[in-house]
Amino acid sequence: MALSEEEIEQIKERVEIMRIEHRDLDSAISSLQEQAYIDQMQMRRLKKRKLYLKDAIRKLESMLIPDMPA
Repeated sequence: MALSEEEIEQIKERVEIMRIEHRDLDSAISSLQEQAYIDQMQMRRLKKRKLYLKDAIRKLESMLIPDMPA
């Protein structure tokens, strides 16, 4: 399945937005860990969202790799 240039650009934009959110979550997790009292439920949610973004980024990036004939 070949992607159009427009689709490729949309995927690249989405990946960049997701990378920014991933970095923001990383910062939020670091800040939360520095606090005296850590809300474990919030920490789990942030880490779960961060992992979801990592997987989604990989999936989208794999769509950008052209298929190689066997």
